[in-house]
Amino acid sequence: MDLNIISEAIKLATAPVFLLTGVGGILNVLGNRLGRVIDRARLVQNLIEDAMDNRSASSPARLDRYYQELITLERRKKIINIATAFLVLSAVLIAITVIELFFSVSVEPGKLYLSNWVAITFVSSFISLVSACILYFAEILYASNTITFRPIAHNKVH
Repeated sequence: MDLNIISEAIKLATAPVFLLTGVGGILNVLGNRLGRVIDRARLVQNLIEDAMDNRSASSPARLDRYYQELITLERRKKIINIATAFLVLSAVLIAITVIELFFSVSVEPGKLYLSNWVAITFVSSFISLVSACILYFAEILYASNTITFRPIAHNKVH
């Protein structure tokens, strides 16, 4: 087997491996966001339980805000989970592309043969990656649009 052909296959497979590293970084970010959503949902659930135990001390408006926040957190969780699924699919397709590139060397001795599947898996991985990025952006926009900053009234003592 010609070393130049093997060298060419390694060069071709390097770019998708770097892309795989980037996908891993985005997966890490989504995992952190999901963790924060879950932690906040647990806190809000505890606040609801406390409010239900002390019905006379909690206002119905406060309970309603808690329930609305849980609905928002559930939607964010779903968006993050779908984005994560697209990223995992992208990573799998990139890995398949790398495997195809390495096997392309051994198809015919002395020649580098790229099958149509290389293009299909690589383009599909990018479509999946772009879909995940769009969902990530949508989740960020949704999260920022569901937060309202209300001024807290302070009693000033002079």
